[in-house]
Amino acid sequence: MQKYLSLSYIGSLSALGVATCCILPMTMMLMGVGGSWMAIFGQIAAASLYVLAISAALVMVSWLMSYQRGSLPKLKWWLLGTTAMTGLAWVVVFYEARINDFLIMQM
Repeated sequence: MQKYLSLSYIGSLSALGVATCCILPMTMMLMGVGGSWMAIFGQIAAASLYVLAISAALVMVSWLMSYQRGSLPKLKWWLLGTTAMTGLAWVVVFYEARINDFLIMQM
């Protein structure tokens, strides 16, 4: 079970990182941090939906495995954390244009 829980956290963190691929550079520009290294975020954006789907699948497997093994009461807060991070990643992807517009207005 610990393996699936670790995988779900890694998946959630990667999904959150990939979801911020276009918002993070804009935020960094607002803070005065820039450079050509930011071009790498465009390449990451192409894989964002795949990473989010894999992350969601890992979280679902973690919930299912903990329920089947009877360890849900012990792991529910960890699982809620991974679910929240993955959900936040989906929200960022779906509202990316609005978030970017807001950040551009702040410049």
